[in-house]
Amino acid sequence: MPDIVVVPIGMVRSSLTDPREAPRQPDEGAPRARIELTPEAAPAAADLRAGDRIVVLTWLDRADRATLRVRPRDDPEREETGVFSTRSQARPNPIGLHEVTVTAVDAGRITVDALEAVDGTPVLDIKPVLTDVQQR
Repeated sequence: MPDIVVVPIGMVRSSLTDPREAPRQPDEGAPRARIELTPEAAPAAADLRAGDRIVVLTWLDRADRATLRVRPRDDPEREETGVFSTRSQARPNPIGLHEVTVTAVDAGRITVDALEAVDGTPVLDIKPVLTDVQQR
């Protein structure tokens, strides 16, 4: 397989600092957060507006990349499952997928609601959430 080089476009700024204390899903108490874009990537956010739904792809840099099977939600009552059928951050390539709403955009910073990524998490990409009538 060829090597793949991915360059972060920014970083998450959040009140969350410990991955063990981060909510597992955004609706489980994730706080507002800010995405600070690199100067090179900042122009790409020029058309984002408050109220836009976006998908933020992050690199979960503190995740365990060796684990291939987990008990969903770390519940000892549940059977072990392959990580590809879970949302676990433990996986060979720990890419986080976060659907959020933009609350503000200002000079290379995008503020979003309910982002469960911890402070300092690298951001790989941002994509719009497409609706049935919207094609970008």
